[in-house]
Amino acid sequence: MDWASLIEDIRTRHGLKLDGSSATGVAGGCINRCWSVAGEGARWFLKVNRRESAAMFAAEALGLAALGKSRAIRVPRVVGEGQTEDCAYLLLEWIPLASAARGASAALGAGLAALHREKAERFGFDADNFIGSTPQPNGWRETWADFFGEQRLAYQLRLAARNGYGGLLQELGMQLRQRLDALLAGHEPAPSLLHGDLWGGNWGCDDHGKPVIFDPAVYFGDRESDLAMTRLFGGFGADFYVAYEEVWPLPSGACERVDLYNLYHVLNHANLFGGSYLDQAVSMMRRLLR
Repeated sequence: MDWASLIEDIRTRHGLKLDGSSATGVAGGCINRCWSVAGEGARWFLKVNRRESAAMFAAEALGLAALGKSRAIRVPRVVGEGQTEDCAYLLLEWIPLASAARGASAALGAGLAALHREKAERFGFDADNFIGSTPQPNGWRETWADFFGEQRLAYQLRLAARNGYGGLLQELGMQLRQRLDALLAGHEPAPSLLHGDLWGGNWGCDDHGKPVIFDPAVYFGDRESDLAMTRLFGGFGADFYVAYEEVWPLPSGACERVDLYNLYHVLNHANLFGGSYLDQAVSMMRRLLR
């Protein structure tokens, strides 16, 4: 990576002079290279990837801005994004993360309920974005069943077919799509602002013990889908769910829809990693079709 060109591009585009010699590598997931960089009397969080990743960073910046505008939960402030001849980058506020403070999980639950109060007229988002490294289409739809069926399940199933995952997965997927209206019968959620990728690795606590969320895949959808994903990889603490329900109780049938909504993420993992995720997706579909 040409640090000189990167630092110059950030100075030119965003008026921020960084000290490239201060850059320290930090953890930031398995997709991007991430750095803590000093400049202008502060530290900044810098994500870097290949130039082809510019669209991913632009989409993440839009999502973080939408979440930040709600003021429901702290998110990193976006400084800007851009690209040089050999890389793309996203520059964010540096938020020092600390060990989870007492009450942070409950504060996250209450904050998420407040975030979900942010509404749109339809389901979708102003731009397509990414779920991990997978493109996530967000074209506006009038009904949740239409949006979830086409933009989430059908899209992942088409990716699976292109990846060579046919046979039983596609057969069950077709049956499930035909049954989707019945599975969602009587459930008419409002389009809520969602984080979109809310698992345990995408939140933390700042140095004041307040929750912070990051790495979103934002769109307006059924708020239950955000809650469902929190249960996918081990779940959040009981106080998180209690606090959420105290602010905005979930409707009846929410527990029965958890598998349906998490199928989207399991299919995505199957497309990214294959292996046991394919078996898990088939098992989930069979349960839903029963």
